Amino acid sequence: MRLFLSSYRFGAHYDRLAELAGPPGRVAVIPNACDAWPSAWRAAVASDVVPLRRLGYTPEVVDLRDYLGRAADLEHTLSGYPLLWVRGGNTFVLRAQFARSGADRALTRLLAADALVYAGYSAGACVMTPDLHGLESADDPAEARTACGIEPRWDGLGLVDRPIVPHIASPTDPDGAGDRLAAKYRAEGRAHWALTDDDAVVVDGARVEEFITPTAS
Repeated sequence: MRLFLSSYRFGAHYDRLAELAGPPGRVAVIPNACDAWPSAWRAAVASDVVPLRRLGYTPEVVDLRDYLGRAADLEHTLSGYPLLWVRGGNTFVLRAQFARSGADRALTRLLAADALVYAGYSAGACVMTPDLHGLESADDPAEARTACGIEPRWDGLGLVDRPIVPHIASPTDPDGAGDRLAAKYRAEGRAHWALTDDDAVVVDGARVEEFITPTAS
């Protein structure tokens, strides 16, 4: 299993993603964390596609809404990409779209087979954890109902063993929701990863690598 999980895009560790995924090629961009924001959806997609192109990738949008009731087709589509790029947005909306499309089951199988690399930032990283409780301080769970028509789910895919708290001391989180959640976890003695926008966690087979600013841990 190969995962690159970050707070904001590549953070300061694009070189490690490049090592993990190999030379730039086709990449599936999954933007469904933004599905509750239709007026901003296209701009959100462009904000990820453009930098990927500049790095030599060939990004292709895979909209999970096109695969509702077609889980086998989705798994076949995703298996054709060496790299998935799952952007940030609302973690609860992304989790709902994973469930509705069957992406959660497909990704679990494909990653277990080491068929591709999963790169996700913010919501795209948080959805891989065991439990989404606490993230409601930054993401509105009710958006899963309005955007997806189902109740929010509080379970992640569980492909890493602890929560991820993104955007520590970040201008993208001016209210400091991430800092408060990380402080809560520290007070509870709960293992977690608190990531600044420079940071990343990499899973490469059995090895877990933490590229984390010391003050954020």
